Amino acid sequence: MKWLVAGLSGLAWTGPARAELRLCNQSFDVLNVALAEPSGQDFATRGWWRVAPNQCATLQREPLQSRYYYVFATDVFGNEVLVGSIPMCVAPRRFQIEGQQDCLLRGYLNARFAEVDTQDRPDWTVFVTPRPN
Repeated sequence: MKWLVAGLSGLAWTGPARAELRLCNQSFDVLNVALAEPSGQDFATRGWWRVAPNQCATLQREPLQSRYYYVFATDVFGNEVLVGSIPMCVAPRRFQIEGQQDCLLRGYLNARFAEVDTQDRPDWTVFVTPRPN
């Protein structure tokens, strides 16, 4: 199944404004999601968030400090459903990894993350939807 990612921000909220990074799963599958963000001269990755169909997860709970974040997702069977071209490290269970060099040599797995351009906004929502056939 093909997947489409769209990033949108500035949704109308009734209540206090939030500054965060969210991912909303508009597909029919449960997703396991990992996030990568700049950390010093390199990147840090962390995961996993489990996001049910038609649900959202908050990946970052504070105002965004970077224009670019990176997201990777699999279904519950381990099939990649949101994949990009940026290589980063992940682990099979809950993880937080500093540095993204030599993933396999350090005992981690390689994954290709999709770039999310937040346009320097303090909050952003990523929508994962099935791509039309």
